[in-house]
Amino acid sequence: MGEKRATVITVGLQKGGVGKSTSSGILSYFLSREGYKVLAVDMDSQGNLTDLLTQQEYDYFEEKTILEAYEDGSVEKYIYEVNENLHIVPSDDYFATLAIRLYTSDEMKYIKEKSLGLKMILEPVIYDYDFVIIDTPPSLSEPMVNALCTSDYCLVIAESSKWAYNAIPRFIETVDRAKEVNPNLEILGILRTMSDSRRADSKAFAEIIKETWPELCFDVIIKRKASTGRLSLEGLFDNKELSSALDQYELFIRS
Repeated sequence: MGEKRATVITVGLQKGGVGKSTSSGILSYFLSREGYKVLAVDMDSQGNLTDLLTQQEYDYFEEKTILEAYEDGSVEKYIYEVNENLHIVPSDDYFATLAIRLYTSDEMKYIKEKSLGLKMILEPVIYDYDFVIIDTPPSLSEPMVNALCTSDYCLVIAESSKWAYNAIPRFIETVDRAKEVNPNLEILGILRTMSDSRRADSKAFAEIIKETWPELCFDVIIKRKASTGRLSLEGLFDNKELSSALDQYELFIRS
């Protein structure tokens, strides 16, 4: 067991298709490759982060997911080792029932403050890792609130589009509300993703996001790239395109 508590980072925005799972997976991969011990936590019932990091069949983690960890009171028995430095607590579509179970399930009655359930179940392993990276669903729901109330930092992922731009203020408002429970929470910044250089509207919204939140936006913009898009098929290991797929993210992580 380490002496230092893990740094916990939530990757989020309440809009789908902006690159949250891809960004969560790549961040987890890079940190683990640099020698840090990383625990990825999939808080999205779509299970995309689980698929990206494990490349296992859909039903491989049946009854061995974050939902069962909530019922058990700890993630310890539900951690899957991708490699020595990279572990994950997987998810599947049954995790969509978390909200109702938090308030009705006998197994979860021990969670008195519902927004702190994730923090409670991570506590037994929080000193075993350098970083905990949390992927979140495209909604301002209990999984998102649990993630924010557990985290030290939040990385906002915003596609360069009008709908993502419209979602940012409400997400920042949710972060501010989470700080009432978790006053240590800070916004790490806004990472603009999926920018299409062939489209004037995409370039325009990348600039508008920067103009609206200049103090929060990272300089690096993640542009749409075929090799990055194929990560869901090829994965992060034994991928001949990996260097091309990750080069933009490497600039971001090292910036």
